[in-house]
Amino acid sequence: MSVRALRKVVDGLLPSLSPVRFVAEDGTAVKPPAGYTRPPDELLREAWRRMVIGRRFDTQATALTKQGRLAVYPSSRGQEACQIAGVLALQEQDWLFPTYRDSVALVARGLDPMEVLTLLRGGWHCGYDPAAVRVAPQCTPLATQTIHAVGMAEALRRKGEDGVAMAFIGDGGTSEGDFHEALNYAAVLRAPVVFFVQNNKYAISVPLARQSAAPALAYKGIGYGMRSEQVDGNDLLAVLSVLSAAVEHARSGQGPFLVEAHTYRMDAHTNADDATRYRQADEVETWEAADPLTRLETYLHDQGVITETDVEAVREEAEASAAALREAMNADVSTDPLELFAHVFASPTSQLREQRALLVSEIEAQEN
Repeated sequence: MSVRALRKVVDGLLPSLSPVRFVAEDGTAVKPPAGYTRPPDELLREAWRRMVIGRRFDTQATALTKQGRLAVYPSSRGQEACQIAGVLALQEQDWLFPTYRDSVALVARGLDPMEVLTLLRGGWHCGYDPAAVRVAPQCTPLATQTIHAVGMAEALRRKGEDGVAMAFIGDGGTSEGDFHEALNYAAVLRAPVVFFVQNNKYAISVPLARQSAAPALAYKGIGYGMRSEQVDGNDLLAVLSVLSAAVEHARSGQGPFLVEAHTYRMDAHTNADDATRYRQADEVETWEAADPLTRLETYLHDQGVITETDVEAVREEAEASAAALREAMNADVSTDPLELFAHVFASPTSQLREQRALLVSEIEAQEN
């Protein structure tokens, strides 16, 4: 390959020098780089609606942990532009591979909120049927879902289905070996998969500067021969435009795509975390000023896409959804301890059968 041809290949893989942006922090429009299209008004209106409902779901779920109704809840407050855009960029036949922090995305995808929270309530490993909704179980081990996504994408391609897989991952997950194996595997296979990195600046308490020396996480795709891009993760228009382009790139047979969204986790890692131990209040306040929901709402107001009447109606819808969730979560659940052994393996091992028998005997002894 000539130097000129090699330069063309490399330039085609590189992300933008600065994150793609359509809307500034104050809600004013800015000129995006060439090649990206502004989403239509109706789609932006629906994205805003889902962001409002998602924000209210998130704050309600956080409150439920304090009431003892959820064992744990990793908030995504501040990351709603990523959560909603990721879902809206996909079609019904596509697959989503989420992390434990992506409950808002699942609700936006149309899943029952109670089924979404089953894992975090401690009921089952997954409360919904993944095959029915084309959403994999939320993944707690870091980055393992990226390899699953590549496998699904390759399966869809081999079966001749017009489907794409999208794997959500946090910045901390990009330090895991599974992430790099997934990128290499996807690039070699040219699998129709999009890796969506939500860089919220902290892997629990570890800041990004202690995780990577790369100028941006998007550059991690280049070494694997993968088209990559970086985007302002608090700009819904930009995230939706970039992800839509990435999904189309994968769907059209051009191979995988890596997108890094620069965003921020406004709340603690989970309800069990004290974020004040590793980040300063002024840092949080700076990012609060770049709130993705406020930014989008201001922009849509200025563009005449929404009115105060619309805002009030959607907020009432969000409150009604939160009230329904509270009522459902306040109902006590009847559990069967023997379900611990269901669906562990297709055929139970001798150890599982022995443990189950032991539990049965203990239950019978307590009842007698």
